[in-house]
Amino acid sequence: MILFKNITKKYRTKKILNDITLEIDKGTLVALIGESGCGKTTLLKMLNRLIKPTSGDIFINNENIKNINEIDLRRNMGYVIQNTGLFPHMTIKENIELIPKIEKKEKAEIEEQTIKLMQMVGLVPEDFLDRYPSELSGGQQQRIGIARAFAMDPEIVLMDEPFSALDPMTRSDLQDQIMSLQAKWKKTIVFVTHDMDEAIKIADKICIMRNGNILQYDTPETILKYPVDDYVANFVGKNRIWSSPEYIKIEDIMIESPVTAIDSLSVSKCMDKMKKNRVDSLLLLENETKKLIGIVTAKKLRTIEERTQEAKQYMQSNFPILYPDQCILDALKMVKEENVSRIPVVDQDGYLKGLITKGSLVTSLSEQYFDVEEE
Repeated sequence: MILFKNITKKYRTKKILNDITLEIDKGTLVALIGESGCGKTTLLKMLNRLIKPTSGDIFINNENIKNINEIDLRRNMGYVIQNTGLFPHMTIKENIELIPKIEKKEKAEIEEQTIKLMQMVGLVPEDFLDRYPSELSGGQQQRIGIARAFAMDPEIVLMDEPFSALDPMTRSDLQDQIMSLQAKWKKTIVFVTHDMDEAIKIADKICIMRNGNILQYDTPETILKYPVDDYVANFVGKNRIWSSPEYIKIEDIMIESPVTAIDSLSVSKCMDKMKKNRVDSLLLLENETKKLIGIVTAKKLRTIEERTQEAKQYMQSNFPILYPDQCILDALKMVKEENVSRIPVVDQDGYLKGLITKGSLVTSLSEQYFDVEEE
């Protein structure tokens, strides 16, 4: 969808961007983040040709933007900035409808679209359309800025630190609004921010920049788990993943080789195996398929007098399970609601992949505490 290819930007002797190559998929929200002066806003403004690269090319849908009329390019690209950019002498209605009217769209179509856009950003049209920007709060003005950016139904929307001047509660509400809009409209959004929490919350992918270079470009989950170097790790925050527990997957914290037994094993041999491995339960696998079929516990087997019988007669066959791509919150909820101390982890075909226990959860959670203490 968008391709920055070997982009360099120099101002006299100072290099702002160093041979940047970056590809942004259609329908994704990409956050550009880094310290002041890293080049993120310069890169963003190159998309609508407010800034021209010293060298390199930018392509949208495989077309070099050098070959697109500058005015047409900008009119077909939404743009939201920190101070909203609303025209103070125009009403809210006039601000939203400015470009559609310039493009000579039908009056009825424009008015219908304006009503939809106001509803889209959570504002009652009758209460706001005839007011002026100065009569609105900062958060309301920014909602109008977002509505105006969507007025021409653009494929691409650029957002340059749009929420940085707002109070935390309003900012959080607008972040939720953007996530809701993105889920519905699937626009390609390039979002500049200096706030890692914001980037993690709203972005499909995050591009971390420093001194005109891209240090890491990946999903929030991957960056949180596998920062490429110490700078990224420190920039992200070593314990930040705990503020986004949905990215802590079961496969990251499960016991990968739990103690198992085949379903034909006797009660006696199962007891011996538990004693040898110092566990109080075994996961039983079907002998032929090796799929998980049940759980036997030492507590149950100790009551059996005839220990030559197959243990599977006394197994628990109905039990909660987890999948590797679920998160730690699912495990904590399941342990509490099901009142269980162990939960097998299986794939979609029923093959055992690991085990979550209360102990492994406590260990994972305590690692956060000790990491914080060491800092």
